[in-house]
Amino acid sequence: MHQRKFDKTTFGKATLMMTHLLGDAGLHFWLTRSVARVMGVSLSEAMANDRLTANDYASMVTACRQCALVENCQQWLGSQKDVAGAPPTGCANASIFQALARPH
Repeated sequence: MHQRKFDKTTFGKATLMMTHLLGDAGLHFWLTRSVARVMGVSLSEAMANDRLTANDYASMVTACRQCALVENCQQWLGSQKDVAGAPPTGCANASIFQALARPH
C-alpha cells in the first residue's frame, strides 16, 4: 500500500492554501440555495425525500466556494424572472441541480 506522507510544514501550507482558495461559506450557502430555488428545487425537500444527503449538500456548498464565477452567478440570479431550466453557465453544481430539477 502506497501512502502519501506530509510533514507538518507541508500540511500547514496546504491547509492555509485551501482556506485561502475557498470563498465565504455563508455567501456560497445562500448562492447554492438561491440557484436551486430559481430552478424550482427545494434542497430541504430533496434531503427529506432522500434525493440528496447532508454530505451531498455540503459538497455542493464547497464546490460553490471553490468557484471563481461568483459575480456571474449573482448577476444570473438577479436577472431571473421565472423558473430557470438550467443553472448559470459554468456552475460547478450544474449536473446536480439539473438532476434534482427533473421529476422523480
